[in-house]
Amino acid sequence: MTTEVKNKLNVEVNGIEIGCGTESRVLDAIRAAGFDVPTLCYDERIGPQGTCRMCLVDVEVDGQQQQVAACTAFASEDMKVETHSDSITDYRKTILELLLSETSSPANCPKCLSFKKCELHTAAEEYGAKWDAFPSLVVREKAEDDNPFIQRDYDYCISCFRCTNVCNDWEQAGAITVEGRGQDNSIASFFNNKLLESPCTFCGQCINTCPTGALTDKKIVGKTKAEDLERTKTVCPYCGVGCGIHLLTEDGKLKGTEPDFSAPSRGSLCVKGQFASWEFVKSEERLKYPLIKENGAFKRASWDEALDLITERFTGFRDESGPDSLVCWSSARSVTEANYLMQKFARIGIGTNNIDNCSRT
Repeated sequence: MTTEVKNKLNVEVNGIEIGCGTESRVLDAIRAAGFDVPTLCYDERIGPQGTCRMCLVDVEVDGQQQQVAACTAFASEDMKVETHSDSITDYRKTILELLLSETSSPANCPKCLSFKKCELHTAAEEYGAKWDAFPSLVVREKAEDDNPFIQRDYDYCISCFRCTNVCNDWEQAGAITVEGRGQDNSIASFFNNKLLESPCTFCGQCINTCPTGALTDKKIVGKTKAEDLERTKTVCPYCGVGCGIHLLTEDGKLKGTEPDFSAPSRGSLCVKGQFASWEFVKSEERLKYPLIKENGAFKRASWDEALDLITERFTGFRDESGPDSLVCWSSARSVTEANYLMQKFARIGIGTNNIDNCSRT
């Protein structure tokens, strides 16, 4: 018998007392208390960065008051946290207006228009930040990239570097990096700044972590309206890993997918899951009824005709050459129960262990 000892810190957030783990950051305590602060440079998968300074909060420890970045600072015993003091609120508004001055108009943000309001413009709306509060700086040029998946509009980039961090540290692809310094910096890929010529695997993580419209799904952007887009939680059908996705639909028509960050896969997808797990649904090549080939050409048949032919041919091959002359391939796009029945059919109905499925990988 073992006894689990749970160490807890007593922390007060905006007057609400909570208990949090000894290794918790201030941001964890804030969210546990039911509050939130903007985190434009923070992605929990790559850890705290502390570069955007939007999560700055007032804290008091042992009578000493200070301001700390909530994503980097650790919580401590009897810490008091205030998330929205007047000075902090004004500070965030100013930071947001400075960031907005580096970007194109929020009215044209591709993420806000086609998907949902991006993190930057959500925060700007919350704090009443104005796009034209400061003189506009020269926006970054769009990357000339003919890849079919990722639209790179760096005129909306705020240099949070979430995309480079998730690419290098989480996915370990090393496809993009920071080029230049200061206002002249930009996000670039190796080898002529074209993703198709870089180590990019088109997992889409840069798109999904980007808090602005700088990176978006090229196959969807401009073809949907954010207010009409609906999301349905499901599982990617391409292999047996079972990554969580949201199907994006508009007026009942399938438009694309997004990763489900609440799933065990934590938002990770391969190029199929991110950009192709839905396209076969609309394919004109999908089979809609049984086909039987006669004289080198397919003709439409009834289910009874097709099943009778399958039974006849399978039985003939098995009786003539033995059950191991046949092999069955199952589908990762079908449900587990269907795959189970398929292996039963192979082993009992035919008498062979020759059955495979890409789900086993």
